[in-house]
Amino acid sequence: MICWKPLGFLVVLLAGGVLPSRMAEGARGDRPPNVLLILADDLGVEGLGCYGGSSYRTPNLDRLAREGVRFTHAYAQPLCTPTRLELMTGKYRFRNWVAFGIMDPKERTFGHRMRENGYATCMAGKWQFTSYDPLDYPGAAARRGIGMQVKDAGFNEYNLWHTGHTEDKGSRYADPTVCENGRLRTLKGKYGEDVWVDFLGDFMARHRDRPFFAYYSMALPHNPFSPAPDTPAWSDPAKRHEDDPRHFTGMVEYLDKSIGRLIARVEELGLRENTLILFYSDNGTNQKIVSRFRGAEFRGGKGLTTDAGTHVPLIASWKGTTPAGRVCDDLVDATDFLPTLLDAAGGKRPAGLDGRSFLPQLRGRKGQPREWTFCDYDPRPGWDKDQFTRYVYARDRRYKLYDDGRFYDVTADPDEKKPLRVEDGGRAAQSARRKLQSVIARMKASK
Repeated sequence: MICWKPLGFLVVLLAGGVLPSRMAEGARGDRPPNVLLILADDLGVEGLGCYGGSSYRTPNLDRLAREGVRFTHAYAQPLCTPTRLELMTGKYRFRNWVAFGIMDPKERTFGHRMRENGYATCMAGKWQFTSYDPLDYPGAAARRGIGMQVKDAGFNEYNLWHTGHTEDKGSRYADPTVCENGRLRTLKGKYGEDVWVDFLGDFMARHRDRPFFAYYSMALPHNPFSPAPDTPAWSDPAKRHEDDPRHFTGMVEYLDKSIGRLIARVEELGLRENTLILFYSDNGTNQKIVSRFRGAEFRGGKGLTTDAGTHVPLIASWKGTTPAGRVCDDLVDATDFLPTLLDAAGGKRPAGLDGRSFLPQLRGRKGQPREWTFCDYDPRPGWDKDQFTRYVYARDRRYKLYDDGRFYDVTADPDEKKPLRVEDGGRAAQSARRKLQSVIARMKASK
C-alpha cells in the first residue's frame, strides 16, 4: 500500500512569508467560521428520523436538524466516487472523470481551496481516490496508482482508510488499517469511526484559535455490515468482521452516536457558535436494506438513478446563524458545497465550477436557489462496475427528464414506473420538459 508523508502544517501555512488575509482578519475578531463537513457512506433520507424514517434511532442528527436547516431536495449521484468527486471539486462528473476510485492528481480539491483561504485543513475516514482495481481486473494495469495521492490533496493532516491499492486496504471497521499523516498501521481492537472521531476532535482542539476545515468522510453505514462497538456481537472478537445485514441498524445508530461525539467536542471547545456543521450523504442506502419510511417499507436504491438511489439528507447547523428548525425545499447537489464553503470562508470562486452556493439559505435568506440539478452518471471503468451503464438526466423538484426522452413526475412516481407522454401532465409538465431539455442540451454542449 502506498502511504505518503505530508508537508508540515506550519511550513504550508507560512509559505510565501505572510499569513493569508483571512487569518489576519481572524486576529481582529471577525474570523470566518470553522467548517465541519460530515459525509455518510450509503444512507438515504429514510435512514433519519427527522425525514420520516422510523427504523433507526438518530437523536443527534434529529437535534442538529431542529437547531438548523433541513433540506428536503438534496441529491447525489447513485454511487460514492462520482458524488465524492463532485463534492470535493465543485464540478460535474463528466468534466474530470478518470475511473472509479480515482481522482485526477491535477485536480484542486476543497482542501486546497480552503487552505488557500487561511484554513487549517483535515480529513479523516474514507479516501479511495488513488487506486481501485484489483490486479487481475481488465485494464487495471493502466489505472493502478494513478489517482490523487493523499499527501497532495490539500489537507494539512489526515487519518484515512484505503489510501493505496484495493487488495491492501484492510478493514475500515474492526481492527482498521489507517494512514495517519504518512504512517500506515493496523489498529487491533479499535473501530475505525472511533479512531477518526478522536483524530478530528484532537485536530479541532489544536486549531481552535484559527479557522479550520474538518472533513469527516465516514465509512458508516457502507457494507460489510459488521457489528458496531455498542452492540452485543462486538463482545465476541470472532464476530467483529461479519458481513450480515442484521447489523445495519446498529451501524446507522453508531453513525449517529459518532456524529454526536463530534458535535459535543465542538461544544466543549466553545466553538459551536462559530462552526458551520454540514451533514450529507454520497448516495442512497444499499439495496439489501429495507427500512420503514413514512409509514411504509422502503428498499434502498444505491446504484439506481431513482430517488431511492439519489435522494439524500442534507442538514446544516451554525448556531446563532442558521434559523432553528427551518425546512428548505431548494434544490442542492454535490457541486454546490465548494461554492458554499468558499462563501463562508470569504474566498473567491475560481472559474470552471458548476455549483451554486446555498450559504444565503443557511442565513435565512432566499439566495439564488437552483431551478434544476443535472446528473451525468457512469461509474465505469472500474472493478465490478461493468454492471452499470450511462444515464444522463436533469430534474427539478417535481419532474425528471432523461436524455433518451423518458420523463417522469417523480413526486407522484418516485420509482419511475410510469413515464409521461408528451401530451400528459398539462402545461406545468410541458414547461418543465422544455426547461429540462434545454439544461441537458447546454450541459452536453459544455463538455
